Amino acid sequence: MTALTLTFDDGPDPRWTARVLDALDACGGRATFFVIAPRALAEPALVERMVAAGHGVELHCDEHIRHGERSRGWVAADTDRALTRLEALGVRPQLWRTPWGDCAPWSGELAAARGLTLVGWTHDTHDWRGDSAAAIDAAIGPRLHAGSVVLCHDGLGPGACRDGCEQTVAFVARAAERARALGLALMPLGPDGTPLHPDDRDVNAASRIDAERAAEVRRVGAAGASTPGMLPRFDA
Repeated sequence: MTALTLTFDDGPDPRWTARVLDALDACGGRATFFVIAPRALAEPALVERMVAAGHGVELHCDEHIRHGERSRGWVAADTDRALTRLEALGVRPQLWRTPWGDCAPWSGELAAARGLTLVGWTHDTHDWRGDSAAAIDAAIGPRLHAGSVVLCHDGLGPGACRDGCEQTVAFVARAAERARALGLALMPLGPDGTPLHPDDRDVNAASRIDAERAAEVRRVGAAGASTPGMLPRFDA
């Protein structure tokens, strides 16, 4: 393992996601974004920028609600609606991080039926609390290692105790410094949910949908669709 991964949930956000992408560009890093489908549909240029830069674009949800608080049928419909929206943008996710990483006993079955791999994280920045980039780095930086999957947020989701993501943006450079010191690259997650090797350049090749298919999805009304056990995690 020669890489670690920064992951970003709850975007894309018209202000903060662009700044996260700028920070990744500045350090030469690539990441994985677990997007909320209506937000992605509202910001197609940001999704296009993610894909063009070689970042992973994967599924978070349509509505940000815990699986354990809804029925299997409700979550299945939410997931299918989200996947349809993302297909309209030309993206077919391979990975799924559920809201809050929360899973019901049947979440894995829903994922498998849709060709998705459930993904958690190894290190949580807790950036939603509004901690400074320095505090986040002090808390998890010394424990980063090859294969680390770091949870960050480029959008303001339910429960956020901050009014912006500036400290998350600032943390990107600190994480890149930590990775360089360890001789690691910042890489997106591969289809198995682990960091890609630095030689794997196009994380989105298998998940792209051709323009004709995306246009077909848009024609059938994806844009007009109505506007949630725990995943593995450990701080190691």
